[in-house]
Amino acid sequence: MKIILASSSPRRKELLEQIGLQMQVVPSHLPESMPDGVDFASHVVEMARAKSLMVAAEFPDDVVLGADTLVICRGKPLGKPKDADDAFNMLSCLSGAWHQVQSGICLTKTSEHIEITDVVSTDVRFYPLSRQEIEEYVRSGEPFDKAGAYGIQGLGARFVQEIRGCFFNVVGLPLGIVWQRLKTFPEYNR
Repeated sequence: MKIILASSSPRRKELLEQIGLQMQVVPSHLPESMPDGVDFASHVVEMARAKSLMVAAEFPDDVVLGADTLVICRGKPLGKPKDADDAFNMLSCLSGAWHQVQSGICLTKTSEHIEITDVVSTDVRFYPLSRQEIEEYVRSGEPFDKAGAYGIQGLGARFVQEIRGCFFNVVGLPLGIVWQRLKTFPEYNR
């Protein structure tokens, strides 16, 4: 089974390979922004949809997967940190608190006029972090290409006290729902 992944995320590619999918990676290069006052779940779904449709325009006969992930801490959206200070501030917000990871997905096949969207939410609680722990983690470089400034599949795992929901969603792609939605397409429904 093959899909087009509208993302340059190595984590998403690895996750899809983990469940036996082959893919062609075609990043959408869609600028990411978070307008004020927008519902977070609607935003991640709309971003995933825009990414998927942008790439699907070039591949109308293929199933294209777009995805977007956002971390929400204390009602504030946390994207990817701009610099070390931004990463430090994000991790300070997460310290000792529950936060939510929301991912939107969109699967499209434009030649058959199929478009399927969904959103998955996972709650994560961090242990309280010391200033030193945060500074060491920021120096590791791991936070810089990740929403919320941490990778649960890497060094950031040591900060996680509890998780409620899909672990893979926190990594960057809710695999279970992607697989279930893929079965809507005849070529994947076995």
